[in-house]
Order: sequence, then structure tokens, then C-alpha cells
Amino acid sequence: MNWILVAILAVSGPSTALVAEGDSITVARLQYDGGGDWYANPSSLPNLLAAVRDRTGIQVARREVNVTPLDPALRDYPYLYMTGHGNVTFTPAERIALRNYLLAGGFLHADDNYGLDESFRAEMVQMFPEVGLTEIPSEHPVFHTFYDLPDGLPKIHEHDGKPPQALGIFHEGRLVVFYSYESDLGDGWEDEAVHEDPPETREEAFRMGVNLFLYVLGQVAS
Repeated sequence: MNWILVAILAVSGPSTALVAEGDSITVARLQYDGGGDWYANPSSLPNLLAAVRDRTGIQVARREVNVTPLDPALRDYPYLYMTGHGNVTFTPAERIALRNYLLAGGFLHADDNYGLDESFRAEMVQMFPEVGLTEIPSEHPVFHTFYDLPDGLPKIHEHDGKPPQALGIFHEGRLVVFYSYESDLGDGWEDEAVHEDPPETREEAFRMGVNLFLYVLGQVAS
């Protein structure tokens, strides 16, 4: 697939963001060990992909794909998503593979579903010992790619009642890891009946998700 062509079309606006029918542009869900439920929120990514398709005209796939850190197909997917409520553990080989994927142009969106935080942060320290997670300012392009989100990451679920934080890891100025903490975007993307979130809350979650998706495609073109 010509990801560069897709990205150029995507960032040029919804009226021209059209690609050939049947192209399998999608999100890859990361399957990991450690006991956490990597498969959580099963309706979230299909709903996000539907929002991308309906709002931008990009002919994305209807479902995500599942990949492991050592899957050779990982490099075929520029948007890697992970979530869960529990522990996450990578082997040394998996850390190397994920780091190489990210440094070669990939993007990881880690979405804390309440319980992932401690182990995820520990893994990031081991994977990127030379840098740390830093706050992504609200003026960063990821919050303004398609929708304007002047306040940055929206708050979807209460969890500990803390304000939402968008944290990131940057490599040579490029955002390679986006960590949505105390927000739970995936819950907002789920079918309405699952969490009974009000429409305005779900809309904020979808706007952030569409921005993330298009931001990643724009990175591929740059």
C-alpha cells in the first residue's frame, strides 16, 4: 500500500481524502504478555475506524488487526494501539523490536484503561532509557490535525478523578509514543450501550481519535 499517498490525501482535507475501495488502511492492536487484557474494549477500534471513514472519506478497513511485538507484519501498520486494565510485560527481544519499529517511522498509542499505568511506564523506561514521557502541550498539531481541540486531551472517564494527561516520547522531534492517561479514549469509542457515556463525551473521544489517526498518516508523508 502506498502509505505516503494516503497520508498526503488525508491531510489535504475531507473533500480530497479518498483512496481506492478495498485498501486496508487500519489500526493494529498490540497483543502483549504480562496478564493485562490487551483485547479490552472490543467495539472501540471498529467504531473509531467507522468514524474516520464517515468523517474523512478515507476508505479504511472495518476492523483492526492484532499483532505481537515480534510479528513481521508490524512494520506494515503505522498506527499501533494498546490498551488494557492490567500488567504489561515485554521481553528484551520485544522491546528491541518495538523500539526499532518506532524509530523507523512507527507510532504507538497507549490508552490507559485503568490499571495499565505503572507497568507501561516501567516498560517505556526500559525501551527508551535516554528519554522520558513528557507532557504534550495543547498547541501540538495532534490536537489540531482535523478537529481543533484547544484544551488538549479530553476527559472521558473519571478513574482516579485526575485531569487527563497526554504524555509522549519524542525522537528527533517526532512524536513516536502517545500515552493517553486518565482519559480512556477507548471507552468513549465503544458502543454507546457499553458505558452509557453522553453523546458529547463520545464525540470528544471520537474527535481525538480521528485527529490521532490523521496525524499518524501525516507523519508518514513527512
